[in-house]
Amino acid sequence: MSHRPAGLLPPVDVRLETPSVARVYDYYLGGTTNWEVDRSFGDRVLDRFPLMRRIAFVHRLFLNRAVGYLLRHGVTQFLDVGSGVPSAGATHEIADDWAVHCGVRPDARVVYVDNDPVAAAYGQLILAEGGDRRRHAMVQADLRDPEDLWAQALETDLLDRSRPIGLLLVGFLHLEQRDAKGNDVGADSVAKLRELLPLGSCVAISHVTGDGVPRAVRRTLDGLKVVYDQSGGGAVSWRSRAGIQALRGDWRDVSPGWTSAVDWRPEDTGPTAPLIGLPEGAKAVIWAGVARKG
Repeated sequence: MSHRPAGLLPPVDVRLETPSVARVYDYYLGGTTNWEVDRSFGDRVLDRFPLMRRIAFVHRLFLNRAVGYLLRHGVTQFLDVGSGVPSAGATHEIADDWAVHCGVRPDARVVYVDNDPVAAAYGQLILAEGGDRRRHAMVQADLRDPEDLWAQALETDLLDRSRPIGLLLVGFLHLEQRDAKGNDVGADSVAKLRELLPLGSCVAISHVTGDGVPRAVRRTLDGLKVVYDQSGGGAVSWRSRAGIQALRGDWRDVSPGWTSAVDWRPEDTGPTAPLIGLPEGAKAVIWAGVARKG
């Protein structure tokens, strides 16, 4: 489980009157980098949709499988965007656990990115205490400015632009990325990142959707959208399956293509993956896949 580094308080310019999506997600995962406002909102969500905590862990299960797949196919550096706090079972731990499991020296490099200042501050301290500064870093950057995000990631000196990079967008893109005019620029920003990434890079995406779920689940998702939209912490949009798959552009899907997250390559489940699933009627609520550039 992640821990709150001793003595750390929220950055002085951070207001804690509204919940943060990153910190609420940390709460769902059992982390400690969250405050009363985040836990209160998370409990409201769980009251209406008790599966939300399991959904958070299914996103983490997909992350585990995707990282394992990419490592086995030669991708050893990762850009984890919208990561939240790198709590237990985060990308760098998954990669190192896979290395130990395979009997090789851990060497994967991971750059975490989140626009939440508290998540970024805690993430930096967690990595300083329990990570490897030669291989792990966290930056505060915003997907709505993909070129700045990319520049900050490169400034860590951890990513080699001559080699494939794994872009991880897990449990994140259903959060609307609105610009100053109120337009959701998430898809355009992802397209820009795809353009910047070197040949052979991969993108892994998991995303909540209302497609293919029972009517009762769809009604619950509609209600949750209202709750999130009114929270002050960020609006959400449950893209269609086609809309989710469009986020990978013209990159080539890897087998088995796009499917429910719980069904994506179970053979790639790592040694420390959360063993969790969803009821049959709710399995399709998380749509996921991996695609490769070139």
